[in-house]
Amino acid sequence: MSESSQGDKKKPIWRRYFLWGMPIGGAAAVFVAGIIFWGGFNTAMEATNTKQFCISCHEMRDYVYEEYKGTIHDVNRSGVGATCSDCHVPKDWTHKIIRKVQATKELYGKVVGTINTPEKFEAKRLQLAMNEWERMKANDSRECRNCHDFESMMPEFQQPRARQQHMNAMSSGQTCIDCHKGIAHSDLRDRAEEDYLEELEAPHPGFMREIPQEYLASLARVEALEAEQSAAAKAAQKSQQEAVQAQIQAAVESALAEERAKADDPATSEPAAAASAAGDVASNVDWATVPVTDLTLFYPGQASFEWVQNGKTHGGARPLTKGGDACTTCHAKEVEAIGTKIVAGGEIEPTPIPGKRGTIDASIQAAHDDENLHVRIQWPDAGHNPAPFVDGGKMDPDNQIKVAMMITGTGIEMGETTGCWSSCHADNTYMPFDPGADAIAANADIASQLEAKETITKYLTESRTKVEVKGRRGKAQGGWDKLKPAEEIDELLANGTFLDLLRIYADGSASNGYLLERRVANGGDISAEANLSGGVWTVVFSRPLASGAPGDVPLEPGKTYTVGFAIHDDYAAARFHHVTLDTSLALDDDAAQINAIKQ
Repeated sequence: MSESSQGDKKKPIWRRYFLWGMPIGGAAAVFVAGIIFWGGFNTAMEATNTKQFCISCHEMRDYVYEEYKGTIHDVNRSGVGATCSDCHVPKDWTHKIIRKVQATKELYGKVVGTINTPEKFEAKRLQLAMNEWERMKANDSRECRNCHDFESMMPEFQQPRARQQHMNAMSSGQTCIDCHKGIAHSDLRDRAEEDYLEELEAPHPGFMREIPQEYLASLARVEALEAEQSAAAKAAQKSQQEAVQAQIQAAVESALAEERAKADDPATSEPAAAASAAGDVASNVDWATVPVTDLTLFYPGQASFEWVQNGKTHGGARPLTKGGDACTTCHAKEVEAIGTKIVAGGEIEPTPIPGKRGTIDASIQAAHDDENLHVRIQWPDAGHNPAPFVDGGKMDPDNQIKVAMMITGTGIEMGETTGCWSSCHADNTYMPFDPGADAIAANADIASQLEAKETITKYLTESRTKVEVKGRRGKAQGGWDKLKPAEEIDELLANGTFLDLLRIYADGSASNGYLLERRVANGGDISAEANLSGGVWTVVFSRPLASGAPGDVPLEPGKTYTVGFAIHDDYAAARFHHVTLDTSLALDDDAAQINAIKQ
């Protein structure tokens, strides 16, 4: 009995049942061991994702981390910072493991001292940055999108330029890293080759997204709000302008009364002076009935046509040159900030004038009759701020102000989107690649054709065989000395490829001409007057709608023209002026920014 009882004794439960051919006790032990191993593995792996781990070696702590400190990803108004792993390690497990395996080569770099000195790091950093740019481009900026997402962006909380560029990115297939390099470390974009950047930042069809309805609805709300605010500001400005005009009219009436009193007094009467031709300018225009367009002219510094096309210097170069965006697409609501920043001095203004204003708020009116266009422009005077690099502080002592209006002809590269900017080159007077009098004299034939002695006036790219835009391998930007043959210039002129140029001076004199290979006065009809009264400058000028003169753009109903205005105030000359972005003008068409109405 005892033997039989011993033989029938049951096995323990963990040995009695099997799971996948293994006793349940063994399976449980393996499962627990797996949890411990997996927990330990993940804990160790996540430990390598901490900032403390990343900066535990001096290369990261002393070089990379120092650049990161204080950036928007380190400290910000919301208190949510992004650490190293947030930007450089994927969140999902598969890509995270792949990234960790790839990162093992950094251990080799640490052992052999690849970047263990500031000199070695500086020599290697562009390649390191390019590695990250390429990785993030290939994965559609996956790490950026862990926190930022196009679909969650609301235009109501973005600047106008950001709204437009994010819409462009969604529709064209661009990704975060295309525009947002150097946001946590030093921006090395300007050290990369332009051809490399061109290929890297090209839109990727696979990254195209449909613009979410929430985004469009938010955009509509903010644009409606801004339109309301703009209308209120315009009404307030109009009220102020009317007050100024009343002050001017009172001053005029007082002066006339004084002149009449003198005329009635035989003792003081003098022969009446002959009225100047300018005094009859647009005398038949009732300006009180002409719509007013408020434009802000800003200070551009040395931002040349080459500068705006160069992706290293201008973030909007691709939308401008490839996407067909106009300057106003991004900057229409930023001109005040831009002008204020540039005039203070910096990269594109190496010779600032202390006290010079960054913007000029001007009101422009236009009217026409059967034969002539009439334009009136008014703006407040700002006193005198001497230019420190000119004896006497006045660059043009004979002209306290000058006004220019340019009308874009046909066949001009980006003429419709940039307007008069197409004539502003990096080798013009006071620009960074101004050749100087000696270089001009050394090219006697070209200088003779350009009638240039010490300086190079504005010109159009179309008049040159080549214009250097990128400045590769140390080449001077521009192309002043790459002039096309005279017969080709004549053909361009005949085809309408020029900027019609009207200039008015402080004494009311004026010149009509055009810009092509240089600035040319064509002798076309123009009459003008200019005066300063009550602290406000008023310039009025008239020109034929269609003079037939070479270099005059004929103005016709039903067409819209791209125009630009420039004001040299405070005795300024050359590039030290204020300018508008691309502006539209038409006859009897209120869709244009400047509507020249029939009088």
